[in-house]
Amino acid sequence: MPRSEHAFSGYKVVWLFAMFDLPVDDRAAKRNYVRFRNLLLDNGFSQMQYSVYARCCDSEQTADAHRDKIVRKLPRDGHVRLLMVTDRQFGKMEVYHGKTRAAPEPQPQQLQLF
Repeated sequence: MPRSEHAFSGYKVVWLFAMFDLPVDDRAAKRNYVRFRNLLLDNGFSQMQYSVYARCCDSEQTADAHRDKIVRKLPRDGHVRLLMVTDRQFGKMEVYHGKTRAAPEPQPQQLQLF
């Protein structure tokens, strides 16, 4: 049976993670933190944990475009890490709530088109 043209491969779909530690010791630093966080949210990232955000992308090229947007607007201070993993790798993530194992976040049903 042929694969649907609309089915996404677990190797083609990638997750782009943004992990960061930014200073918030004065008003200007807090403002930079909020701007960076809003940049991630405005670009379709969802908060997974404190200072860990992820975005599902339909291809590595789309992830590269979002990565480039973030890199152009990196805060002057602090540490930011960007990581791309395939959907298959993401699905192998182990998630725990206390000592109880939970399922990782599912791939979004509808990808953003911008």
